[in-house]
Amino acid sequence: MGKKIAIATSNIHKVRELEQVLSKCSISLQQVDIPKVEIQSNDLQLVAINAAITAYNALRKPVIVEDAGLFIEALSGFPGSYSSYVYRTIGINGILKLLEGVDDRRAYFESVIALAYNKGVISVRGRVYGSIATKPRGSGGFGFDPIFIPDGSTRTFAEMSLEEKNSYSHRGRAARELCRVIESVEIG
Repeated sequence: MGKKIAIATSNIHKVRELEQVLSKCSISLQQVDIPKVEIQSNDLQLVAINAAITAYNALRKPVIVEDAGLFIEALSGFPGSYSSYVYRTIGINGILKLLEGVDDRRAYFESVIALAYNKGVISVRGRVYGSIATKPRGSGGFGFDPIFIPDGSTRTFAEMSLEEKNSYSHRGRAARELCRVIESVEIG
Protein backbone atom coordinates (compact mmCIF):
# COMPACT_ATOMS: atom_id res chain seq x y z
CA MET A 1 0.00 0.00 0.00
CA GLY A 2 1.40 3.41 -0.97
CA LYS A 3 1.83 6.46 1.17
CA LYS A 4 0.60 9.89 0.10
CA ILE A 5 2.64 12.70 1.63
CA ALA A 6 2.28 16.45 1.25
CA ILE A 7 5.25 18.43 -0.06
CA ALA A 8 5.44 22.11 0.81
CA THR A 9 6.87 23.88 -2.22
CA SER A 10 5.82 26.02 -5.14
CA ASN A 11 8.65 24.57 -7.28
CA ILE A 12 7.10 22.07 -9.70
CA HIS A 13 10.56 21.00 -10.95
CA LYS A 14 11.50 19.89 -7.44
CA VAL A 15 8.21 17.97 -7.12
CA ARG A 16 8.78 16.15 -10.44
CA GLU A 17 12.33 15.15 -9.50
CA LEU A 18 11.26 13.83 -6.10
CA GLU A 19 8.17 12.05 -7.48
CA GLN A 20 10.27 10.20 -10.04
CA VAL A 21 12.37 8.61 -7.27
CA LEU A 22 9.81 8.33 -4.47
CA SER A 23 7.24 6.60 -6.69
CA LYS A 24 9.62 3.62 -6.81
CA CYS A 25 9.06 3.09 -3.09
CA SER A 26 5.28 3.67 -3.29
CA ILE A 27 5.29 7.27 -2.04
CA SER A 28 3.18 9.77 -3.91
CA LEU A 29 3.38 13.49 -3.34
CA GLN A 30 0.63 16.05 -2.97
CA GLN A 31 1.98 19.52 -3.64
CA VAL A 32 0.74 22.11 -1.14
CA ASP A 33 1.50 25.76 -1.63
CA ILE A 34 1.66 27.13 1.88
CA PRO A 35 3.96 29.95 2.96
CA LYS A 36 7.39 28.43 3.59
CA VAL A 37 9.02 29.89 6.66
CA GLU A 38 12.75 29.69 6.08
CA ILE A 39 15.17 30.59 8.83
CA GLN A 40 18.48 32.14 7.83
CA SER A 41 21.22 29.61 8.54
CA ASN A 42 24.30 28.18 6.85
CA ASP A 43 23.01 24.72 7.84
CA LEU A 44 20.62 23.28 5.21
CA GLN A 45 19.42 20.62 7.64
CA LEU A 46 18.38 23.23 10.19
CA VAL A 47 16.58 25.23 7.48
CA ALA A 48 14.69 22.17 6.18
CA ILE A 49 13.74 20.83 9.62
CA ASN A 50 12.40 24.18 10.80
CA ALA A 51 10.43 24.67 7.58
CA ALA A 52 8.98 21.14 7.86
CA ILE A 53 7.88 21.68 11.47
CA THR A 54 6.23 24.97 10.53
CA ALA A 55 4.47 23.32 7.57
CA TYR A 56 3.32 20.39 9.73
CA ASN A 57 1.89 22.77 12.33
CA ALA A 58 -0.07 24.54 9.58
CA LEU A 59 -1.32 21.36 7.84
CA ARG A 60 -1.54 18.92 10.76
CA LYS A 61 -0.55 16.06 8.46
CA PRO A 62 2.76 14.53 7.31
CA VAL A 63 4.68 16.93 5.11
CA ILE A 64 8.03 17.00 3.29
CA VAL A 65 10.22 20.05 2.82
CA GLU A 66 13.33 19.83 0.64
CA ASP A 67 16.08 22.41 0.68
CA ALA A 68 19.19 22.37 -1.47
CA GLY A 69 22.30 24.41 -2.05
CA LEU A 70 25.26 24.73 -4.38
CA PHE A 71 28.58 24.94 -2.54
CA ILE A 72 31.53 26.22 -4.60
CA GLU A 73 35.00 25.46 -3.20
CA ALA A 74 36.78 28.55 -4.62
CA LEU A 75 34.05 30.77 -3.12
CA SER A 76 34.38 29.22 0.36
CA GLY A 77 31.10 27.34 -0.05
CA PHE A 78 29.12 30.28 -1.45
CA PRO A 79 26.21 30.40 -2.27
CA GLY A 80 25.44 27.34 -0.07
CA SER A 81 22.15 27.56 1.82
CA TYR A 82 21.48 30.93 0.16
CA SER A 83 21.48 29.44 -3.36
CA SER A 84 17.85 30.23 -4.13
CA TYR A 85 18.32 33.89 -3.21
CA VAL A 86 21.59 34.12 -5.13
CA TYR A 87 19.96 32.52 -8.18
CA ARG A 88 17.11 35.06 -8.03
CA THR A 89 19.47 38.03 -7.62
CA ILE A 90 22.71 37.46 -9.58
CA GLY A 91 21.79 34.23 -11.35
CA ILE A 92 24.01 31.88 -13.30
CA ASN A 93 25.89 34.70 -15.00
CA GLY A 94 26.70 36.27 -11.64
CA ILE A 95 28.21 33.02 -10.38
CA LEU A 96 30.21 32.62 -13.60
CA LYS A 97 31.46 36.20 -13.26
CA LEU A 98 32.65 35.46 -9.70
CA LEU A 99 34.58 32.48 -11.10
CA GLU A 100 36.23 34.32 -14.01
CA GLY A 101 39.90 33.36 -14.12
CA VAL A 102 39.45 30.76 -11.37
CA ASP A 103 40.92 27.33 -12.19
CA ASP A 104 39.51 25.47 -9.18
CA ARG A 105 35.89 24.96 -10.18
CA ARG A 106 35.10 22.12 -7.75
CA ALA A 107 31.66 22.28 -6.18
CA TYR A 108 28.95 20.13 -4.71
CA PHE A 109 25.19 20.20 -4.51
CA GLU A 110 23.56 19.14 -1.26
CA SER A 111 19.91 18.33 -0.59
CA VAL A 112 18.16 17.85 2.74
CA ILE A 113 14.67 16.37 2.86
CA ALA A 114 12.83 16.78 6.15
CA LEU A 115 9.61 14.87 6.82
CA ALA A 116 7.57 16.17 9.75
CA TYR A 117 4.82 13.95 11.10
CA ASN A 118 2.95 13.27 14.35
CA LYS A 119 5.93 11.55 16.02
CA GLY A 120 8.65 14.01 15.04
CA VAL A 121 10.93 14.79 12.13
CA ILE A 122 13.03 12.58 9.91
CA SER A 123 15.75 14.23 7.85
CA VAL A 124 17.99 12.77 5.18
CA ARG A 125 20.78 14.24 3.12
CA GLY A 126 22.15 13.70 -0.37
CA ARG A 127 25.30 15.16 -1.87
CA VAL A 128 26.89 15.08 -5.32
CA TYR A 129 30.36 16.38 -6.16
CA GLY A 130 31.29 17.93 -9.45
CA SER A 131 32.49 21.15 -11.05
CA ILE A 132 31.19 24.42 -12.44
CA ALA A 133 31.15 24.73 -16.24
CA THR A 134 32.66 27.81 -17.88
CA LYS A 135 29.33 28.65 -19.57
CA PRO A 136 25.70 27.48 -19.26
CA ARG A 137 24.82 24.34 -21.21
CA GLY A 138 21.50 22.58 -21.70
CA SER A 139 17.85 23.51 -21.40
CA GLY A 140 16.56 21.00 -18.85
CA GLY A 141 16.39 21.16 -15.09
CA PHE A 142 16.22 24.41 -13.17
CA GLY A 143 18.30 26.77 -11.07
CA PHE A 144 22.05 26.24 -11.39
CA ASP A 145 21.65 22.98 -13.37
CA PRO A 146 23.07 24.51 -16.61
CA ILE A 147 26.48 25.09 -14.95
CA PHE A 148 26.89 22.02 -12.71
CA ILE A 149 28.72 18.97 -14.11
CA PRO A 150 28.56 16.00 -11.72
CA ASP A 151 31.65 13.83 -11.28
CA GLY A 152 31.47 10.91 -13.68
CA SER A 153 29.80 12.93 -16.44
CA THR A 154 30.85 15.44 -19.07
CA ARG A 155 27.36 16.96 -19.22
CA THR A 156 25.61 19.46 -16.98
CA PHE A 157 22.43 18.53 -15.14
CA ALA A 158 20.54 20.71 -17.66
CA GLU A 159 21.79 18.47 -20.49
CA MET A 160 20.35 15.33 -18.85
CA SER A 161 16.92 13.73 -18.81
CA LEU A 162 15.08 13.80 -15.48
CA GLU A 163 15.85 10.12 -14.86
CA GLU A 164 19.54 10.54 -15.67
CA LYS A 165 19.85 13.63 -13.48
CA ASN A 166 18.20 11.75 -10.61
CA SER A 167 20.74 8.93 -10.97
CA TYR A 168 23.50 11.45 -10.15
CA SER A 169 21.83 14.22 -8.22
CA HIS A 170 21.83 15.29 -4.61
CA ARG A 171 18.02 15.35 -4.59
CA GLY A 172 17.83 11.86 -6.11
CA ARG A 173 20.25 10.54 -3.48
CA ALA A 174 18.32 12.15 -0.63
CA ALA A 175 15.02 10.77 -2.00
CA ARG A 176 16.47 7.25 -2.23
CA GLU A 177 17.67 7.57 1.37
CA LEU A 178 14.20 8.74 2.44
CA CYS A 179 12.73 5.63 0.76
CA ARG A 180 15.13 3.46 2.74
CA VAL A 181 14.41 5.16 6.08
CA ILE A 182 10.66 5.52 5.72
CA GLU A 183 10.07 1.79 5.09
CA SER A 184 10.04 1.03 8.81
CA VAL A 185 8.22 4.17 10.01
CA GLU A 186 4.47 4.56 10.50
CA ILE A 187 3.80 8.14 9.49
CA GLY A 188 0.02 8.09 9.91
